[in-house]
Amino acid sequence: MTPGVVLAFDTATAATVVGVSVNGEVVSQLADRPEVDERPRHAERLLSLCEQALSEAGKGWADVERLGVGVGPGTFTGLRIGIATTRGLQQACGAQAIAVSSLEALALPARIANPDSRVAAVLDARRSEAFVACWDANGALVVPPQAVGPERLAAAIGADEPEVLAVGDGAVLFRGSLEEASIAVPNADSPLHHISAASLCQLAASGEPSDPRRLMPDYVRRADAEITLENRLSNGG
Repeated sequence: MTPGVVLAFDTATAATVVGVSVNGEVVSQLADRPEVDERPRHAERLLSLCEQALSEAGKGWADVERLGVGVGPGTFTGLRIGIATTRGLQQACGAQAIAVSSLEALALPARIANPDSRVAAVLDARRSEAFVACWDANGALVVPPQAVGPERLAAAIGADEPEVLAVGDGAVLFRGSLEEASIAVPNADSPLHHISAASLCQLAASGEPSDPRRLMPDYVRRADAEITLENRLSNGG
């Protein structure tokens, strides 16, 4: 049974993406996308975008039946903000909490538009790496979320497959190595490179509810601060 009102959002990337669906129909899609040289505005914009999206849908907090949150992988600060916000909202309105893979939300529109292709979602992970996951033409997850360097990216996706499409800012960043391996990458201005509110709503509507206290970000790798501290300790600092 399709949930009535779903509020879903993602803060895994620099963008703050929010959507609302009612009885399976997406009725509001909003996003705050900072410029390349600007800092993410998750803390400042997330709740206000949620309120705006609900207002556009003609709904209030009490109407929300499901809260979908992108759990990554992505930026550590952004993921923590998204999870903490979900926990607070769930306590306030009593809605079910649904963990949504940010990579799956990124890949979904490309999978729908290219049903015969293997589709890889690729996000810039900094440190000269990319977060990547991949689905085959049957919708099966064939490459689970992981962080890889550009020299391993094409092989991780499956360059030997006949039709492979890569989307996301990481695909744009590492376009050269991907296209050398015959992996297609849409134009840089394609909406397929952004996590969409519609995808978040769809996955939140079909996902299994989670205990908000057990919602955890899918970091995939350790934080920079953790690595720096480990290095200092190992060097006697």
